[in-house]
Amino acid sequence: MRATYEIRPPAWGETLAILQSVSLPGGPAEVRARVVDVRGERVTVDFPALEGATSAEQLLAACVTGEWADRGDMESCRLVEVEWPTGLPGPAFPAAPGVSMGAIVKPALGLGPAEAAAVAAELAAGGAVLVKDDELQRSSPERVRAIHAAIPDDVLYAANVTGADAGAIVEAGARALMVNAFIAGLGSIAGLREYGLPIFVHRVGSAFLRRGGPVSVSARVLAELTRLLGADYVQVGSFSPRTFDTDEEVREQIAAARPATAVIGGGVGAENAREQLERAGTRDGVILLLGSAAYAHPDGVRTGVAAAVAAIG
Repeated sequence: MRATYEIRPPAWGETLAILQSVSLPGGPAEVRARVVDVRGERVTVDFPALEGATSAEQLLAACVTGEWADRGDMESCRLVEVEWPTGLPGPAFPAAPGVSMGAIVKPALGLGPAEAAAVAAELAAGGAVLVKDDELQRSSPERVRAIHAAIPDDVLYAANVTGADAGAIVEAGARALMVNAFIAGLGSIAGLREYGLPIFVHRVGSAFLRRGGPVSVSARVLAELTRLLGADYVQVGSFSPRTFDTDEEVREQIAAARPATAVIGGGVGAENAREQLERAGTRDGVILLLGSAAYAHPDGVRTGVAAAVAAIG
């Protein structure tokens, strides 16, 4: 396994290699990480101890969010590229061809099961093929049963199991699960895979890794790791001022998400849905995720979703 960092000063890469493997210069040679290439401030490090590693926690601690970020003896360090070990599971439900529409149940908080079901029914009637809870709303078995009774069988409802009893939600008939994995821990994806359901991984919390000033991780790396750990739906930001991503970063994340579904969300509505796809440069294996913009339509949320579906049709 190899990882490339942008390091200032580049010579600090030698310290990183020791720190993130044996911790002492005289540690065992067979597992000691080594700098294998330096091009300006781009430093590539080989991690022999991580060959074949499949634990999210091990990959994070040794490579992605390790002690290197705590150090005060370097000016800046950004993880920009990783050659991941073989054996990571990847998505269990590859993306469907083409482009489809998803939508979020809003308001984020305050809706009881029956009210949430009524909203979900409107979203589905407008053309959403995936309905999910907001990252702030922890789902419940009652909510799952109510929403499933209100939407067609071919519409997925992704129940937010972050901090919830996922087993009880699955027993209630859940057909898809959502997790705030950067909050619950990326290792939570592996646990949810055991239920055999599609997994939507929300990216909330990842911005603290990406926007960390002199110490950060690239969008591409986080999207790749999310997908490799087992996400079937990977959020990739949007081409809207609502998210901080540059156009290039969004496109990098879309590519990194394949063959999982890339979810374009954040400020997406009927007025810019077509533009989102044009700037993405693809109409294959992606979902446009509608949030508050759909609810702003004067004729109601069903029409708001339908208008977005028509805009990309």
